[in-house]
Amino acid sequence: MRNPTRRGLIVAGAGVLAAPSILGSSAWAQGAFPNKPIRIVVPYPAGGQTDGIARVYGEYLGRKLGTSVVVENKGGAGGTIGVAEVKRAPPDGYTVLCTISSSLIQNRVTVKDLPYDPEKDFTYLAMTTSLGGPVVAAEKTGATNLKQFVEYAKKVDKLNFGAYGPGSTPQMLIETMAKQYGFKVEVVQYRGEAAMFADVAAQALDGGAGSPAGAAAVIASGKGKAIAMMGDRLPAFPGVATMTEQGAVGGFYETRAFAVFAVPVATPKDVSKKLADTLFEAGTDEKVKALMANYLIVGPLDMEATNKVFQRDTKIMLEVMKEIGIKAE
Repeated sequence: MRNPTRRGLIVAGAGVLAAPSILGSSAWAQGAFPNKPIRIVVPYPAGGQTDGIARVYGEYLGRKLGTSVVVENKGGAGGTIGVAEVKRAPPDGYTVLCTISSSLIQNRVTVKDLPYDPEKDFTYLAMTTSLGGPVVAAEKTGATNLKQFVEYAKKVDKLNFGAYGPGSTPQMLIETMAKQYGFKVEVVQYRGEAAMFADVAAQALDGGAGSPAGAAAVIASGKGKAIAMMGDRLPAFPGVATMTEQGAVGGFYETRAFAVFAVPVATPKDVSKKLADTLFEAGTDEKVKALMANYLIVGPLDMEATNKVFQRDTKIMLEVMKEIGIKAE
């Protein structure tokens, strides 16, 4: 056995002196947070709205916390791959999730053996929500408002309406409407809203619903008409009333699409709070405000408000999915 060197004794002594602090605070032992790069995992491909939110907020996070922030796109399986990766990550604040409602709420119903528990596996930090999204009727329907669209739906044998995934907002919207107003509908699934709205423009579908950006081209062409808004009225369509204003009844019509930041649930509370507070402060940044205006989203909500909205929307959406019979395929 070698004799202990002076350097070894110093290192060993430092470890003994640090031991009480390690027991008292794991974050202290690792150094002040953050002391290495942070990665934000987006469970969808690059270039989409969620990716854009993650990158702009990530840039602010890095600037304010004095570290680099890298966004990693881990798409596939309806968002489950990326979300599951964050669940498995060390709970130290250096891996942050940025995702949307479908991976955290709808996937509980549409995905068998979901590899994570959205209620138990994560701490939710901050959230952005959409202002609203247009419900678009194809030109062939002749509809200019919700009442006329419902009248058309009752005349045809079966309404063909586009959606982009089981449990997606368009599917929940039209099936809720079909149940409320008493018409038959066939939901046609697409991989994304671009292809869906292209078929609305081609008159292959009777209608669809989605984001303002996704619907802009078909509305501008005159091949589709915005007949109602999910959520709030939009400045770009001041004359288009909301679903609720036009008589649609139900909590689902008041929900908003959201993007939320989260960390593994065992992340130290002080680290989670530091991240949450910084993400909330990002709302004052000019780059972030420009992004919000471009995407027609509001927020960010603070940690308390984020969790209230998440719990409220979870309850509403799961009830709606049960009522209209959406199940795992």
